[in-house]
This record gives sequence, structure tokens and C-alpha cells, in this order.
Amino acid sequence: MSATARGHCILCHGFESGPDATKVTALSAVAEGLGWTQERPDFTDLDARRDVSRLGDVAARLQRLLEIARPAAARGPLVLAGSSLGAWIVGQVSLQVPVAGLFLMAPPIALDPSHPLEAAAVPMSIVHGWDDELIPAAQVIDWAHARRARLLLVDDGHRLSEHVRTSAEAFAALLATVAS
Repeated sequence: MSATARGHCILCHGFESGPDATKVTALSAVAEGLGWTQERPDFTDLDARRDVSRLGDVAARLQRLLEIARPAAARGPLVLAGSSLGAWIVGQVSLQVPVAGLFLMAPPIALDPSHPLEAAAVPMSIVHGWDDELIPAAQVIDWAHARRARLLLVDDGHRLSEHVRTSAEAFAALLATVAS
């Protein structure tokens, strides 16, 4: 992190996506524009591991993010952001690494019944589609309510492809909250 940076953001793409995906690229530009450093880990090799599970190697995704997040958190304020499986991963990592904030897009409330979404009690913003075909909005509303998270529901599906700019604006608002 540079001496003048406000903090560092780690932006995690969703399953079968990549570090150059539209949403994480938009978040990257927001972070840099607001004086935060950022990085976008690549999990595509782990997503391809269908021999491990239908979602690839989730445990290895967690481990990879932990290895990146621990030293980043030691250097200063850290904000984790993720989309879909990336949101689930950053939630889990936030319980093991000190974070200043979380930004979740289309978060899966449970990968399966034995793996619910968990997250640290820090400033948190969520963007979710009313018509998400994978994760019912009602589940996300209940989850966000229990944590008093800032929740923005938009007229979109799981990919939030019609609301990239809206997501970026919500991320900027979270970074402003964390920086103040």
C-alpha cells in the first residue's frame, strides 16, 4: 500500500468469472479513484476444479484469499468485496482477518445447508437483484436485516449486469463510510 493510500481493497470475482470481469473492474476503478489501492485475485484455476465440487475448489479459494488478505490487513485498513461465490469467500475470510468493511454482490446465503454465509460485524453493503435466479432476494433481505447491513435491491438478475454502475456507486459510498 502506498504511503498516501486510504487503505486496500481486495476484489473477488464470482464463480466461472475472472479478475477482469465487468463488476470487479468497475469496483477497481472506484477504489483507485478514491485513493485506495486494490487487487483482484484470480481464482479461475480453482473454479475449473470440478473434480473437487460443482463450485470448484472452494477451500483453496478461501486459503488463497487468506494468504493475500493477512499481510494486506497488517498494512492498514482493508475492505473486501466479492460477487456471488466471491461474496461468500470474503465473508468467511472477514472472520479470520481484521477488515474495515465488506461489499457483497449477489451473496449466496448458503452454499449448501451446512455452509451458511457468515461475516464479521463491520460496515457492510450488499447489492442484490430482485430477480436473482440463484439466490432468492427474500433470503438476502433476512440475512442483511439481522446484520443491519446497507442493502440495495435492484431490478436485475444474479449477474447484476444492468447495474454495474449502481454497484460501483454503492461501493464508493461504503469506502466513504469506512474512510471517515
